[in-house]
Amino acid sequence: MGGTVRPDGISPAAVEAAPGLWRVDLQRHDLSVPGREVVQTRVEFTPDSPPFTHFHPGEEIIYVLQGSLEYRLDGHPPVVCHAGDALTVGYGVHHQARNVGRGIAVELATYVVEKGKPLLTRVD
Repeated sequence: MGGTVRPDGISPAAVEAAPGLWRVDLQRHDLSVPGREVVQTRVEFTPDSPPFTHFHPGEEIIYVLQGSLEYRLDGHPPVVCHAGDALTVGYGVHHQARNVGRGIAVELATYVVEKGKPLLTRVD
């Protein structure tokens, strides 16, 4: 990733996806499995970013790069992941994430999803 980090700690290439939630799309490619693609995104959370429930049309593999994030997956107790921790969210599982630290928290999200479907669907 190029560029200078902004004073608030957010990557200059990031696009705000929701209040306090910034996304940087890194790559998107078709897979050898018909109808599937991989999408890799850097997601940056401010401490005041409100969590929202959502799901994906495939698996999400998470690696926490910076800070601490609490994940709530339907049917499971909350889990806090710190920099260096990994977590996998299954196909269609409703979940949410929130920053439980004081600074910017960052995850690398790799999605193995059905091609042509929305990457993220909010559950209200």
